[in-house]
Amino acid sequence: MTAQRQPYSDGQHDPPSRSRRLLLRAAGVGAFLGVAGASSYRTLSNRPEATTTSDEITGQETTATTAADESLATATTDPSADGPIVEWQMPTSWPETLPVLWGNTRLFTERLAELTGGRFTITPFPAGELSSPIEVLDVVTSGDFTIGSTATYYYIEQSPVLAFGTALPFGLTMRQQTSWLYYGGGLELLQKFYADRFNVIQFPAGNTGAQMGGWFTREINSLDDIQGLRMRIPGLGGQVMERLGAEVVNLGAADILGALQSGEVDAAEFVGPYDDSNLGLQDSAGFYYHPGFWEPGASLDLIVNQDAWNDLPPLYQTAFRSAAFEALVRVTAEYDARNGQALNELVAGGTELREFPADVIEAGQAAAGLLLDEIAEGDADFKNILEQWRSFRRQVGPWFSLAEAGSIE
Repeated sequence: MTAQRQPYSDGQHDPPSRSRRLLLRAAGVGAFLGVAGASSYRTLSNRPEATTTSDEITGQETTATTAADESLATATTDPSADGPIVEWQMPTSWPETLPVLWGNTRLFTERLAELTGGRFTITPFPAGELSSPIEVLDVVTSGDFTIGSTATYYYIEQSPVLAFGTALPFGLTMRQQTSWLYYGGGLELLQKFYADRFNVIQFPAGNTGAQMGGWFTREINSLDDIQGLRMRIPGLGGQVMERLGAEVVNLGAADILGALQSGEVDAAEFVGPYDDSNLGLQDSAGFYYHPGFWEPGASLDLIVNQDAWNDLPPLYQTAFRSAAFEALVRVTAEYDARNGQALNELVAGGTELREFPADVIEAGQAAAGLLLDEIAEGDADFKNILEQWRSFRRQVGPWFSLAEAGSIE
């Protein structure tokens, strides 16, 4: 059967489909949309105790919370003050064809130079110039470069814990991810792990917000159509799709279009309408699917060699945190401003907008839960963070269900 083309809607007045209700329930925003589940408001009295470590919530100050407080304040660096000249080069995972992701590296570095009176400067380089886009972590860990900009779930073959730094399937939205990192103890846990395992310290410096499900050269009418599908998708989301029957390929952004054109892949996900159209993906695959249930709110990181970080003066570290936090907020704001217009233009140009069938969402959610449990059984670090992450998600779910659901649809 061939699915009929869905009329494009602004999403403000239509009732949620079954697929959308399933995703909202997973994100903890489904109670008032008629979605039964643990995120329902009536379960408040039964929820587990929160395990956050924020001083506002538990009375205990943490390293991550302190970092957030410093970043929210105006850096106190005096541009006229003497300080060492620090010049770094920064490999990135982002080609220049992606104005938000590449532009964010420029925003961060320019702000940092301004805050330090031009005494701490970082020069970003597009993907492929200093390192492969999926080897940025490696060259920072080795000390070949002091800093990099990347998404850490590109490196989950080195440790599945790295997925927490970006996104987990059916995981946290942008607001929830940022809250977990800065007020739920997440950043403290990740920074300790990254330091111990990779000799780096990481700082969130962007979040794409909710993503699309990607571009497909053929329609997906049921779960059966995933079988044998060759798809570009990184992270644990790729492992979920493998369990649904897909063959997964990990490619940098600049290589996606060529892979679609050559037939190396049948489908590819990246971010959303604005970035995807800048890459030209609509020219090689006509079906654009949603939702991107594997990345409901993907963080982007600056990773710094721990030894180089320790050598920085405290005021430079404070300026760095402040510039990174500003970049984190501005990336999401820019995506939210640009994606709507880009989506309108794609649809007007003939893109076929499609929603994943409900059986794909259901199978994906079941596979994601099993995958996380299986990884936790064999990896103590992953298990420790997963337990804390799930507890935080249960804690905030009722609030998002109460406060967000009414304005989503």
